Amino acid sequence: MIYSCINIPYFSRAAFACSYNKNAMKRLLFSTLAIGLVAFAHEGHEHGHPVTVTGEVVDTGCYVSHDGKGAKHAACAEACAKNGIPLAIVDDAGKLYLPLGLEHKNPNTKLMPFVAKRVKVTGSEFDKGGLATIAIQTIEPAP
Repeated sequence: MIYSCINIPYFSRAAFACSYNKNAMKRLLFSTLAIGLVAFAHEGHEHGHPVTVTGEVVDTGCYVSHDGKGAKHAACAEACAKNGIPLAIVDDAGKLYLPLGLEHKNPNTKLMPFVAKRVKVTGSEFDKGGLATIAIQTIEPAP
């Protein structure tokens, strides 16, 4: 509870001597409700949107620096990925999707079997700061 003890001498201040401040209580109640509504409205809200991407799994180092992709680049891409270079998916329009490492897991693990191959990926796309990312839900070979 909120009490107002203003203008009461120090020696006589006690919880019972203070007057109950209804305006302060209303402000506290309103603030609590406002915070609760914001939290409730935000809960469960996905920032990404559902997407299906069809494209090739590439290693980002070679793809970005010298357009390394395709079957003849597979051995290099696999070696790069094993050494920690992130894998990504480049769609047919040339948009590069970096997979998200959700749940503190290496995103390369899901893509390693498909290095330099075409895949169909479903998940949620998140765009931030010009970077397109995808939280992979399913991945399968694509024709």
